[in-house]
Amino acid sequence: MLNVKVLGSGCANCHKVEELAKQAVAQLGIEAKVELVSDVKEMMRYGVMSTPAIVINDKVVSTGRVPALSQITTLITSAL
Repeated sequence: MLNVKVLGSGCANCHKVEELAKQAVAQLGIEAKVELVSDVKEMMRYGVMSTPAIVINDKVVSTGRVPALSQITTLITSAL
């Protein structure tokens, strides 16, 4: 199962990226866990300084921006 984490403080952009990630997973019809992580210690573990960030299977793939749905879909597809 794919593991998608959205790292962020819980800001509006973080929630938007979480929702877009869920939409991308649904569009692809794959089994994946999408979660919003706001724990600072966990964010630091990934070395993320700019949020929102997307981590797929423990690999940081995007930081500091809200990617378009198509971009998130591509990131997820690349991780399969």
